[in-house]
Amino acid sequence: MLSRETLEIYRRTTPGGRLKVALEMIRENTPRLFRGTDAEIERQFEILRWQNNERNRNMLTAIARTRYGSETAQESDK
Repeated sequence: MLSRETLEIYRRTTPGGRLKVALEMIRENTPRLFRGTDAEIERQFEILRWQNNERNRNMLTAIARTRYGSETAQESDK
């Protein structure tokens, strides 16, 4: 989790600045993904896939909750 100060700095950064940071992080960290035995590398990618799936599931759950909440609010307005 990022600190409030870090989030504020990130929010004030231009889109180009955010892209630069993201690309720098990718460049620095990509070699680490391929260090180790074949089994260790496969495990690392398995963990990344699991984390990505969890993030996607959480976002879809939040979207569904928001959508459901807005539909309920619209029905009560009738």
